[in-house]
Amino acid sequence: MNPSDIAQAPLALPAADVSLWALFIQAHFVVKTVMIGLMIASVWVWAIVVDKTILYTRTRRQIDRFEQVFWSGQNLEELYQSLSSRPTDSIAALFVAAMREWKRTYEGGARTLAGLTERIEKVMDVTIGREVERLERRLLVLATVGSAGPFVGLFGTVWGIMTSFQSIAASKNTSLAVVAPGIAEALFATALGLVAAIPATIFYNKFSSEVGRLAQRLEGFADEFSAILSRQVDERT
Repeated sequence: MNPSDIAQAPLALPAADVSLWALFIQAHFVVKTVMIGLMIASVWVWAIVVDKTILYTRTRRQIDRFEQVFWSGQNLEELYQSLSSRPTDSIAALFVAAMREWKRTYEGGARTLAGLTERIEKVMDVTIGREVERLERRLLVLATVGSAGPFVGLFGTVWGIMTSFQSIAASKNTSLAVVAPGIAEALFATALGLVAAIPATIFYNKFSSEVGRLAQRLEGFADEFSAILSRQVDERT
């Protein structure tokens, strides 16, 4: 081969490793921190999704079972005794709170039943608020990740692109083989932000709707049970 041809031939650049692991390892410290934070947030989101899915499924089944027993005509005193002996939540906690206030009034030897219905309604409202708070717990995490995740990823991308341009300026080489790995590292942060934010947003909306439906069922039972107790109060006065 002619030596002049060799001299004129472009030097082959080593192939850049653009695997996901390599992009993470080669990223700037700030970008790496952003990536780790987004990966932790993504794992946290899916842990909450699994936990809430199990919780809401169990709550729906508890409500269905309780309503079936309650409307079957079982004696309310017997039902209260069976439920008050163990920790309760959901609609059973609502029933126990109302019955406890009812029994407190009668067993305390109250001279008048005035205000009993109002007290029972307040007790059930407090219980409903407590149950809704329990159902909504950690949903704020999903909302935060869903809204902030893309911006955190974008911050990592901007920082990575700035670092890439600084490297290009220092090496004075603008070939695609030099530019591409740095840009890929930067965009990887945005991708992780979307991976964390998209499921968080979807499940936040889904779970918020589920909490609303469960709260409506609790409020509906509270209204019906309050009417039953109010009727009994009127019969005893």
